[in-house]
Amino acid sequence: MLIYLVLLINACCAVLPWLTRRQAAMGAVNIAGHLTAFVLVLVQIICFGAPGRLDGFFCADALSLFFVFTIAVVNLAAALYSKGYIAGEVSEGLMGESKARLYYSLFNIFTLSMFLVTLVENLGLMWVCVEMTTLASAFLVGFHTTKKAIEAAWKYVIICSVGIVLALVGVILFYYALNTAAGVNNLNWEDMLAHAGSLDPRVVKTAFIFILVGYGTKAGLAPMHTWLPDAHSQALTPISALLSCVLLKTSAYAILRFMVITNKAVGVSYAANLALLFGMLSLGVSAAFILVQKDIKRLLAYHSVEHIGIIFVGIGIGGAAGTFGALYHVFNHAVTKALMFFAAGSVGKKYGTHDMRKIRGVIAAMPFTGIFLLFGFFALGGLPPFSIFMSELTILSGAFVQGRYLVSGLFMFFLAVIFGALVHHFSGVLFEKKPKEMGPGAEPMATKAAFMLLGGFMLALGLGVPAFMAKLLRAAVSVLTGV
Repeated sequence: MLIYLVLLINACCAVLPWLTRRQAAMGAVNIAGHLTAFVLVLVQIICFGAPGRLDGFFCADALSLFFVFTIAVVNLAAALYSKGYIAGEVSEGLMGESKARLYYSLFNIFTLSMFLVTLVENLGLMWVCVEMTTLASAFLVGFHTTKKAIEAAWKYVIICSVGIVLALVGVILFYYALNTAAGVNNLNWEDMLAHAGSLDPRVVKTAFIFILVGYGTKAGLAPMHTWLPDAHSQALTPISALLSCVLLKTSAYAILRFMVITNKAVGVSYAANLALLFGMLSLGVSAAFILVQKDIKRLLAYHSVEHIGIIFVGIGIGGAAGTFGALYHVFNHAVTKALMFFAAGSVGKKYGTHDMRKIRGVIAAMPFTGIFLLFGFFALGGLPPFSIFMSELTILSGAFVQGRYLVSGLFMFFLAVIFGALVHHFSGVLFEKKPKEMGPGAEPMATKAAFMLLGGFMLALGLGVPAFMAKLLRAAVSVLTGV
């Protein structure tokens, strides 16, 4: 029941902006809606757990519920940040009240489509919902209709459409394998899982490659990630956070669902090795590009490629530790990167540029944002006591336990290179003297709330995983590993 309410609230939030003319009211309603959705998801997890199959259409097992929780947290933070951000855009004349209304409506269509990806039981319908996320978010990438924004939106649509077509081929092949092996005429998760052991291994192997490359394009895996830096840098800041922190993860979720079927049909090593290959490739490619970035939002975009690579390395290592670490990293990266995008957006507004060579002395110019940007820099670099350190350590321990020393060595090498690049980029941004003409500024209360919400998760999860979340993560690992 609570899951239905979450979906209903999102749908209502997409309609309500058209019933009011004041953008301030739109922002407040948006926050109230996503705060309610977050509380409902939390109550569902803590009091009722994962209900499993809800009806013939929705399924909320532990894996679904974990991703729903991650999406709800980032949605709430993005709703909080949006209030001050959109108010600033309206006051600066960059958008009118009618365009603010369109923003809030598209925002909620986008968030609703991401919830649906993780909740529909039919894997064919899941493909439709993944495509919905592309259509809804493409308008938000090109929202300001500048030349660069429109180019980024088209690049996003074209490359991801190619990927989604490849994923469709994979879905059709899985359907063919299921139909010929068991005579089943649907793609329901439970039916596929029940008959996975009898599927033709050759067809399943081919189908999974299409799924991995197709959905992997949307997830930002290298070398299919080329749409990502442009889209993330041109989108409005709250949308950049949603793209990086939850949109990529919903596509990774789609891959994980098919990976479970593949593991049952052909054994664990086939899909795991492919995940490890693409994960390590993403780490290596992102490390090279992060070194030479000048634009702060593009830098964060390449960090998304890095962290989706870390998640797939964890999935590829597998076992209880590797899989737990990968899912733990899904959440930790989501809250950390959202905070970093919000901080970068606020800094970009203050300095009038995203060029890091022109941004100096953020801590002096914007103490509140600067402190959180500093914490985010440490967290993104994988330093303790922040949560990303814990999930990376968990993945690394899983590799060592399995005796994968080459994987462990490459993993640590790429992380060290990326940390060095972060130090190079952010030392001047944070600590050098601010421009003399720059006056003090204050962030809106809702923006501060978004920073504190994300920073709280970032620090608390570095100190320990709450019992309810540890239980949910272990149950989600069980869905993926079957143990």
